[in-house]
Amino acid sequence: MEDPTLAHAILDRLIHNAHHILLKGESMHKTHALRSIKPYDQA
Repeated sequence: MEDPTLAHAILDRLIHNAHHILLKGESMHKTHALRSIKPYDQA
């Protein structure tokens, strides 16, 4: 967005109406990243 005031207003409304959700456990991004790495002997 080119207008910082408009961008701030939009983000303010989104954050004001947001719910905070606390997640426990390992990150799925980390799990998937580790699975995609092949051991040296399989390269």
